[in-house]
Amino acid sequence: MTGLALRKLRLSHFRSHRTLNLDCTPGPVAIYGPNGAGKTNIIEAISMLSPGRGLRRAAADDMIRKPEALGWKIAAELQSLTQIHEIETWLEGGQGRNVRIDGKSASQVALGRIARVLWLVPSMDRLWLEGADGRRRFLDRMVLSFDPNHAQNTLTYEKSMRERNRLLKDQIRDAHWYRALEAQMAEAGAAIQTARAHAITALAQAQDGAETEFPRSDLEIIMPEGLEVAIGKDALADSFAASRPRDLAAGRTITGPHRADLSAIFTAKGVHAKECSTGEQKALLISLILANGRALAQSFGAPPILLLDEVAAHLDSNRRAALYHEITALGAQAFMTGTGEELFDSLSADAMRLHVSETDNISEVAPQ
Repeated sequence: MTGLALRKLRLSHFRSHRTLNLDCTPGPVAIYGPNGAGKTNIIEAISMLSPGRGLRRAAADDMIRKPEALGWKIAAELQSLTQIHEIETWLEGGQGRNVRIDGKSASQVALGRIARVLWLVPSMDRLWLEGADGRRRFLDRMVLSFDPNHAQNTLTYEKSMRERNRLLKDQIRDAHWYRALEAQMAEAGAAIQTARAHAITALAQAQDGAETEFPRSDLEIIMPEGLEVAIGKDALADSFAASRPRDLAAGRTITGPHRADLSAIFTAKGVHAKECSTGEQKALLISLILANGRALAQSFGAPPILLLDEVAAHLDSNRRAALYHEITALGAQAFMTGTGEELFDSLSADAMRLHVSETDNISEVAPQ
């Protein structure tokens, strides 16, 4: 047996869930119930099986169940290709987040090597309308699914840049203080650029020739107008050195991979995503998630685990049926939330259905 799937999930004092014990099937999982019952908390816990702060980007302390404030723990059994892994991640005693894989302490980067997890949440619906920060995070989450080292490269770049910015703010002009930091930024920045370019290429190839009801988009990594960025380690290092006078005046690093933005054009219409209707923007996002899944099925050997929060709420019945069909055809384990069972009527009969009540009870429901 091969593939990528969460087999068991155990929660302790995570968000609204005092305890949760869930055995999962490999295919689609529909989670429904009233608002506030804790549906999103379940898929947020699953998102913590990958590097980073999860689908809400919350601080670890914010995930602690109140009023007990005892810390939290997530334990999972994960099938990753031909291997079965036991994963634990937890917070206790005011310390940072801990990770253990197969009984041994591990880094968050190690999670990215065995699990590929993508998500789509309602806050992303305005992705094409708001600032570049959100689009850059969306891009980097997709990049991370292809290259687990992308997380470490991003952390290295940002840490070095923060130290450089401190020098700039303090008006330090001695070049000696900058060289080592800029070398670190250049090396990590070049790796970030390469990984992003490879991801864009992989997504384009996954969209080519795909039979899908969701629209294709042409993606491009762009920079703010007037802020061109050098490409490659040596060119980046030279660029950082040359920009010191301007950066000193601004008190921060003005240009570099941290200023990149993601542009998307609705291919069939030749219209930028930000100019599309709300429904079209949602469809473009779903299309990219599905393309990412198809690309990973080729490169990783299995599609990612998908976390789709309230994804069906703003889709008509035909689009919902098309989405469920594509998820099933992809072979992905997709956890989908919604308020009503009827939102999943067109989901295959063998899909897992879970009803979550306001009393923290979860029951598996057989389809009608």
